[in-house]
Amino acid sequence: MKMIEGGVTAPKGYKAAGLRAGIKAGRSDRDMAMIWSEKPAVCAGTYTKNIVKAAPVFWDREITEGGGTARAVVVNSGIANACTGDQGLANCREEAEHAGKLLGIPAGEVLLASTGVIGPQLPMDIIVKGIDMLVPALEDSPQAADRAATAILTTDTVKKEIAVECLIGDKTVTIGGMCKGAGMIHPNMGTMLAFITTDAAIHPSLLDSYVKELVVDSFNMVSVDGDTSTNDTCLVLANGMAGNELLQEDGEAAGSFKEALSHVMKYLAKAIAADGEGCSRLFEVVCRGAASKEEARTLAKAVVCSTLTKAAVFGKDANWGRILCAMGYSGAVFDPGKVDISLESEEGSLHIVKEGIATDYSEETATAILSANPVRALLDVHQGQETAVAWGCDLTYEYVTINADYRS
Repeated sequence: MKMIEGGVTAPKGYKAAGLRAGIKAGRSDRDMAMIWSEKPAVCAGTYTKNIVKAAPVFWDREITEGGGTARAVVVNSGIANACTGDQGLANCREEAEHAGKLLGIPAGEVLLASTGVIGPQLPMDIIVKGIDMLVPALEDSPQAADRAATAILTTDTVKKEIAVECLIGDKTVTIGGMCKGAGMIHPNMGTMLAFITTDAAIHPSLLDSYVKELVVDSFNMVSVDGDTSTNDTCLVLANGMAGNELLQEDGEAAGSFKEALSHVMKYLAKAIAADGEGCSRLFEVVCRGAASKEEARTLAKAVVCSTLTKAAVFGKDANWGRILCAMGYSGAVFDPGKVDISLESEEGSLHIVKEGIATDYSEETATAILSANPVRALLDVHQGQETAVAWGCDLTYEYVTINADYRS
């Protein structure tokens, strides 16, 4: 596997576009994007477990869980189309039908996603106009992928995209991806919005099983603020244009694809944490020595989600008691008297807790380590062999400012 330039247009047969339709009033940034596959793509998705779900979640889930194929994805930013009732669902249908008409495909092959303020109805005149502009703007260039990745952002400060290649037999398979997310990030399935394209030929049931498995240790291990969105969606499309032998079951060939897909999903998840609203540093938590994988995940995520720990990271304060406290209320079973905790960054490594008790560490050294970006906390509970990693960020004054003024 190797990293290459680009995003969702890197695999064969995909085009993208991103532009300003005018959804975000008084703004000049892009607010609509489209992804297009030359051939029907098998598709898989994971979605929010929030009981309050946005209309596009219902639309997409019916397609991906019904064994359908997809040719296009239409995304808008600025309005979430959540808590919009029957009208929100009707707007989804109108949007998909209009895109399908222009692209010459059924509405059922158009996936949808929205992000932004909860409550308002989509301005369908603007959405329709945006689709009219997106279709002729579709290109297969890295620049087109970049424009699409930028158009889906809300409070994000940077675009998030990646492309990789792997070898399956004698064929080069490419995977590209983009995502958005900076706030309302505490996924219980996937991330805020993520779109992954590949030219791999893979059976839909195998793709579905891989996506649902890999989301657990990627997008499900990232948290910015503890709020699970109404719109969380991760979509993966595979159009088979690489020409590899169809991947139908686990094995060496499928394993290469799975490893590459895992890398893409973890990269995007980590990028979300690094761009958390108002954050000044990425905070990574590695839990080792757990009795089970699930307990390792629980412990790592408890620490990365702890408001007090996030504030301590912002303050460059090695307040290890907050870390151990978060572990203790996580629900995982461990012996506090066996816990070791270390801090790491490009400034060095420091063992601050040994067998549940503080070491004679230097506060000055700890502050220096916590001043770098990213910062990593290593937890070892000495209960077994399992490891898990979670990603988050510090909690800053700017986070409050961003979210106090989000609608105004």
